[in-house]
Amino acid sequence: MTRTVYVNGAYVPENEAQISIFDRGFLMADGVYEVTSVLGGKLIDFEGHAVRLERSLNELDMGMPCTMDELLEIHRELVRANEIDEGLVYLQITRGSDGDRDFAFPDPETTVPTLVMFTQSKPGMMNSEASKKGVKVISIEDIRWGRRDIKTVQLLYPSMGKMMAKKAGCDDAWMVEDGFVTEGTSNNAYIVKGNKIITRGLSNDILHGITRAAVLRMAKEAQMVVEERSFTIEEAQTADEAFTTSASAFVMPVVEIDGVMMGKGTPGPVAKRLREIYLDESLKKAI
Repeated sequence: MTRTVYVNGAYVPENEAQISIFDRGFLMADGVYEVTSVLGGKLIDFEGHAVRLERSLNELDMGMPCTMDELLEIHRELVRANEIDEGLVYLQITRGSDGDRDFAFPDPETTVPTLVMFTQSKPGMMNSEASKKGVKVISIEDIRWGRRDIKTVQLLYPSMGKMMAKKAGCDDAWMVEDGFVTEGTSNNAYIVKGNKIITRGLSNDILHGITRAAVLRMAKEAQMVVEERSFTIEEAQTADEAFTTSASAFVMPVVEIDGVMMGKGTPGPVAKRLREIYLDESLKKAI
């Protein structure tokens, strides 16, 4: 089945979707994005993603091409049109195109931002094999730009990190700066020591994960201890367990870091419990 996608106000078959070759998202990576999960045909934590989208746009002095109510309706229409039960809705907003290439921003009064959206069907997201056996990660140097808190489309280095991990026979990479873990290539990173959940605090150094915020809130509500601080790869390797969070993988156990097995090499009890709590609570609040 050909997907229906959304491009600047129109729902079109994916093979008919077009944007200008002068769009700044294509030429300058001048754009932001969000990915919202769909479970049971409903959107998970849409409001959180919408709030972060507004923040990203404001940080880049970029306009919003529609209202949040309209954005929600587009999400729902794409889920309906493409019959998505479990999957993702990808959204990208760029500064648009004024018909040529220039480093200077185009006049926002005359250049309308580009909005494109599409769905991805991902059956089995809730009960993925990876979540049952855990994933293996390697560490790599973090050489990204300094505003990682803005969810931009500048994803080349994270993509390279994924490929470095794949080449090493692993699933993902944790990035390290000044000796401390910042985050995964597409997720926030955590370790567990003595039933204490440890994760890097919010700053410009990491993405302010929507799933991160929900999981930490739920952990505290479940009387778990959360400590927001930096940690090293060496500390992670001696931890009781480790995991990541993201909108597409929820809570994902990590069972190996740079060749060192975590515990028994199987998902730990804290990560498994947090995944259960997160999925249960998110499904209740899905819209």
